[in-house]
Amino acid sequence: MIILDDVDKKILELLRKDSRMSYTTMAKSLELSEGTIRRRIQKLIQSGIIERFTIEARDERPKALVLISVAPSTPTSQIAEKIANIGRVESLFEVAGSYDISLTLSGEDINSINKSIEEIRSLKGVQQTNTLFVLKDWLKLAS
Repeated sequence: MIILDDVDKKILELLRKDSRMSYTTMAKSLELSEGTIRRRIQKLIQSGIIERFTIEARDERPKALVLISVAPSTPTSQIAEKIANIGRVESLFEVAGSYDISLTLSGEDINSINKSIEEIRSLKGVQQTNTLFVLKDWLKLAS
């Protein structure tokens, strides 16, 4: 297990904001050499801390947050694995509280999201769902 120091954490923070940021720009920002940044990023990749570099594009498709209660007799992980194979799932979390699973769906339209929700509801062990359609993403608006 790798232990991240403050420099590694700052590098990750910069990459989260802009994964295209050059090593030179990062080096200037952190007052380090470009070679140090390059070696540290390589170490973060090799250790598995950085799994991939990706983009985030503006997405105008409808989204929904779905909260799921699982029957006490059914392992939550079993339901989560089945949901992971359903189309349109963007994120999937096992959570603590009133619900057992939280997920984000997106689709071409509301009907496609409803289709995924119905598929989830049909899973044996799913007791209840609560769906919240996203009206506005404030963090996307701010960027």
